[in-house]
Amino acid sequence: MSNHLRRYCLTLNLKDDELLIAEYKRLHQRVWPEILESIRSSGIEVMDIYLLGNRLCMVIEVDSSFSFEAKAASDSTNPKVQDWENLMWRYQAALPQAKPGEKWLIMEQIFRLDE
Repeated sequence: MSNHLRRYCLTLNLKDDELLIAEYKRLHQRVWPEILESIRSSGIEVMDIYLLGNRLCMVIEVDSSFSFEAKAASDSTNPKVQDWENLMWRYQAALPQAKPGEKWLIMEQIFRLDE
């Protein structure tokens, strides 16, 4: 990771249904181009999503221009992003500690192996 990038780890659950999880994985093999553009243009340079059972873990690396607030504001006015997010809610299940409408939650880093 470059020194100028910040890294975040976020988590979210999927509905505990094998067919829905398989479909969610398929959708992420062909993410809409408008969604990829909205991610890149927000300052996210790296995004990886991992799955275990129905638990998702997303790691992002962002440049100095990125903010979660600016990304959320931009997403709220982008009809394609709203369509994608509404589609994703068919598969996603908010974590118990999430506020209403909240999806991905930032995880607390509790350990780092120094390089």
